[in-house]
Amino acid sequence: MNRKLEFTVPEEYEGKKAFYFLRGCAGISARALSSLKRIDGGITRGGETLRTIDRLHAGDVVTVTLPAESETVEPIDIKIDVIYEDADLLAVNKSPFLAMHPTHNHQGDTLANAVAGHLKGEGKSAVFRCVGRLDKGTSGVVVCALNRYAAARLSGNINKRYMAVVRGHFEGSGTVNKPIYRPDPMKTLRACGDMPGSESAVTHWESLYAGDEYSLLSLRLETGRTHQIRVHFASEGAPLAGDTMYGAPEDFIGHHLLHCAECGFVHPASGEEVRLCAPPPQDFADFCRSFIPEDTLVKIFNNK
Repeated sequence: MNRKLEFTVPEEYEGKKAFYFLRGCAGISARALSSLKRIDGGITRGGETLRTIDRLHAGDVVTVTLPAESETVEPIDIKIDVIYEDADLLAVNKSPFLAMHPTHNHQGDTLANAVAGHLKGEGKSAVFRCVGRLDKGTSGVVVCALNRYAAARLSGNINKRYMAVVRGHFEGSGTVNKPIYRPDPMKTLRACGDMPGSESAVTHWESLYAGDEYSLLSLRLETGRTHQIRVHFASEGAPLAGDTMYGAPEDFIGHHLLHCAECGFVHPASGEEVRLCAPPPQDFADFCRSFIPEDTLVKIFNNK
């Protein structure tokens, strides 16, 4: 299914070549623009083909037609919790037990397969293009772009807020600022340290509830390193509950307690602010009830 995008030329582009408008105001990438130029009807003005060298006038309506894409992953009918969907985006509340992409261990039971299956069922291109991944074991909001234009506009421009249960008593707020590196290139395990190949990593946290043995934290990242939250708190002697990879002694529900509770971004087509929230899974909430009073927990989860 083709996706048509319409842009009205503002005053500041009066008399300028279409190339500058398409690359600047419209935000079309150089690669996409090169492809659109080779497609009949890819770029039009008033129903007529528009060349990138043509001059524009304020008020012109430029239409960009994005062609349908072929499948990138096998569509499989797996139930997913869709929290937002339109012509450009799909957002789901990912289960912690779903891997993101097919691997040798997960051939068809992944979020990619599930999203492709959902899209195919709606007559859309079965393409999985997530903007920011979550580890298997991490739950919460995952945003998928339904075309290359949306993906390019969103890349690096999504603000996320996480919730995590960590071992220890954490009050107030703070920041963990430690570089992260990969000790063994053959393993996924990360560690903190200023080593060759390490990357800067900054995690801001705020306590939502401080218990004697566990605390519930709200977290925002300045950087998006692999396993960042998990590695940072393990380095503080406070691994996430259930995160046996990073030193937690317990494995009570089969995954670490980390949840992407909120995503905020500017919609790639409308330019409007979008804020998406997702409740944590039942096992996450149930564990929180083991150390947080019910009335307090309800207030925390409802404070969106």
